[in-house]
Amino acid sequence: MKVSFSLPPLVNKAFAVLFLIPALSACKGVVTDATIQPAPKVGVIWTAPSNIPYRKKGYELKEYFFQGVANSYSSDQPLTSDGKWRVEASGETAEYMSRMIVYRPEDSAAFNGTVIVEWRNVSGGTDTPTEWFMTQTELMRQGYAYVGVSAQYMGVEGGPNALPSVAPVCLSVKCIMKPRYGSLVHPGDSFSYDIYWHAAELVRNPQEVNPLGELVPQHVIGAGQSQSAHRLISFLNSFGHDFDGLFDGFFIHSRLGSGIPELGGGGSAPLSQSPQADINTPVAVQIRDDLTLPVLNLQTETDQITLNAGVSRQPDTSMFRLWEVAGSAHADLYVSSTALFDTGETLAAAKMKETRSPIPVLTRCKANINSAPQHHFVSKAAIRALNDWVVTGIAPASKDRLEINEDGTAFIVDEFGNALGGIRSPYTDVPIARMSGLNQDTRDRNGLCFLYGSLEKFDAEKLKSLYSSSANYVSLVEAAVDRAIDDGTLLAEDAHLIISAAQELEITNLN
Repeated sequence: MKVSFSLPPLVNKAFAVLFLIPALSACKGVVTDATIQPAPKVGVIWTAPSNIPYRKKGYELKEYFFQGVANSYSSDQPLTSDGKWRVEASGETAEYMSRMIVYRPEDSAAFNGTVIVEWRNVSGGTDTPTEWFMTQTELMRQGYAYVGVSAQYMGVEGGPNALPSVAPVCLSVKCIMKPRYGSLVHPGDSFSYDIYWHAAELVRNPQEVNPLGELVPQHVIGAGQSQSAHRLISFLNSFGHDFDGLFDGFFIHSRLGSGIPELGGGGSAPLSQSPQADINTPVAVQIRDDLTLPVLNLQTETDQITLNAGVSRQPDTSMFRLWEVAGSAHADLYVSSTALFDTGETLAAAKMKETRSPIPVLTRCKANINSAPQHHFVSKAAIRALNDWVVTGIAPASKDRLEINEDGTAFIVDEFGNALGGIRSPYTDVPIARMSGLNQDTRDRNGLCFLYGSLEKFDAEKLKSLYSSSANYVSLVEAAVDRAIDDGTLLAEDAHLIISAAQELEITNLN
């Protein structure tokens, strides 16, 4: 059995054990001269240890190496907050060899025609398929193909991590399994945009070696979470006007803001960085509004305030939707733990749990971390809404935004301390806890606890004051589930898990 290991966005995860013609920005629609071949049959595919039963779902896992020559980029004008940037090849190029990991239906008849191309996350110091772990139950039940691209230096080469770490060892693929990955070469993150572009071209316009096997893609959706979303914003603003059919849509999940100075301190990732020229972005960066393909941006409470992405809020347009999820945290118990064994029928995926340890043994935060499951359930609904938008051309309805105070430093909350506004769920509308994307941890303490939010369950007396009995509570949850399904922010296939979890809560009748 091949194993996989997952790290959450900007988070270290549970460690089970220890050549091409340069593409010009002015005419980037040309087909790449990058080449691709199956990964060597040495060792095993490294994508982080999990028990996700992809084989039982009719999926197979493959890995490919691809190589070429990548550009770095510059701009003769300041990068503006509206995202309408004009960039050009800097004149500096570099050879690279990177990898892509593919989950694809074994039966071509089960393929729904859409490929998710994820920019894999490296913030925990290793190469992590965060979006796959957040949405894999939906992707496999609907027949998507998935391609995870190792676009950044840290995931391939390793080295000092700019962000706090709880595992002071090298977790790059070359460190973990050098016999298999020793031939990979990454020249640095200034070249990451071309590397990701080339990978997408090899998927969209396959050569003799097709990473999708016999599958023929009809639609390609770019995706990335956390630092990967941070880079995809700059990717879209630099090249999104010139995709020429390469991509059909983008899922921007938990984009960062200027709250992470280690990553450039801008509203999106640097266009170029050391050892090349440092070209950082403004504090506020919107996604350019002249794109002709759908973009759905999903944000948590942590993203909007702690990470300062809220200053980059922008109105919905015919090609843009912003979803802000009430009660959610940038990282949570699902992505650091539960996702690693979620079959799609795992009741733990719908339950709240009080724990201070996002990563068992390695990490203990000051207070209980956020384990409210609405984040991953809404993520799955968002992927379906985006794909429906891409396929049919019909955009999902705009959603309410989270209510934030005038100076942008805090959410407006209800009597329980839960944020008002945003995308609602049974967890916020029929509460049994205070759930927040905010906490008291700082970035210089105990790894990345500051990204996990907080949770405080109500005691028995509080529950009895709110709900007359367990049956009363369940009936209210069922009504909230129906509302969320009608709103398109919860999938009907996930409803029974939420209701089953509610049925396990015991509330004694009031006398």
